Amino acid sequence: QVQLVESGGGLVQPGGSLRLSCAASGSIFSINAMGWYRQAPGKQREPVARITKGDNTNYADALKGRFTISGDNAKNTVYLQMNSLKPEDTAVYYCNADIITTARTQYSSWGQGTQVTVSS
Repeated sequence: QVQLVESGGGLVQPGGSLRLSCAASGSIFSINAMGWYRQAPGKQREPVARITKGDNTNYADALKGRFTISGDNAKNTVYLQMNSLKPEDTAVYYCNADIITTARTQYSSWGQGTQVTVSS
């Protein structure tokens, strides 16, 4: 059993910043990659950013320069620093991880989501 727990969401004014965290715990042997997705009301879930175990990162093109993903392998934790936030960044942000369990099974795990609201 693996759990992903996100934190750091909330209400912020346009132009402000937030930092999301996601910690993985449970029967983890290794984590190949972790990432963030978001889903705005009435829209499909979309990828935001991803980081591999080797610290290779990729971002949604529209978010490059404003969002930064980082990770702490020792803590099985991934972070998303979001700057210059815009109302259109309002969404539920979900953490995702590609995990190999101690039973050597591989699967994609999701967190419960954290709400980010950008509004004045």
